[in-house]
Amino acid sequence: MSDAPLMPKATAVWLVDNTSLSFAQIADYCKLHELEVKAIADGDAAQGIRGIDPVSSGQLTREEIARAERDPSYQMKVAPSKVRLPEVKRRKGPRYTPVSRRQDRPNAILWLLRHHPELKDSQIIRLVGTTKSTIQSIRERTHWNTASLTPLDPVTLSLCSQIDLDFEVQRAAKDRPQQVGEEVEQGATLLPADITTAPEREAEAARSDLDVDTVFAKLKQLKRSDEE
Repeated sequence: MSDAPLMPKATAVWLVDNTSLSFAQIADYCKLHELEVKAIADGDAAQGIRGIDPVSSGQLTREEIARAERDPSYQMKVAPSKVRLPEVKRRKGPRYTPVSRRQDRPNAILWLLRHHPELKDSQIIRLVGTTKSTIQSIRERTHWNTASLTPLDPVTLSLCSQIDLDFEVQRAAKDRPQQVGEEVEQGATLLPADITTAPEREAEAARSDLDVDTVFAKLKQLKRSDEE
């Protein structure tokens, strides 16, 4: 429920005329600027507006007004409504399309069929609010206005939002089965430990086999063979 009363200016007019509340208290309750309430009291604003009694409409109580009149620092609160409004349920089915935009739906359907062939008919129906027969006729080029159709982005035509379109495209891509021979892109993976550490192990083994005396002995043998 909103914190402001219904018709705040008319409520402010009534409070100014029938109570001794301060401008700040009335402004806070009606969610108006204090200078605007002062202008209402001076007759410079809200001329011709008839005041509405918030007590009779159930938005304020007499006790609340009396308490605020006794305490200038007290801030009044809107009384909770006794009428419980039913929750608005979201309408299921095709999206409603304004009459002025209905002539653009075939162009949007043609655009979706060309640029997003992975979309199902039910998804196109949700996006642009069309029928399955219309989609089929445009796909098979049997629509009565096929020659004049031009593919147009449904987002540009204000038939759906970019968020809804992206959601349906991602959903269709997720549900699409992988084609035969299609390569699946994979990210980089770590190599096994036996491969990455193999050169290092071989180097360590080679270093462990080296002996200083053996190396010098081989060099002396090479030197003698050269002298001979």
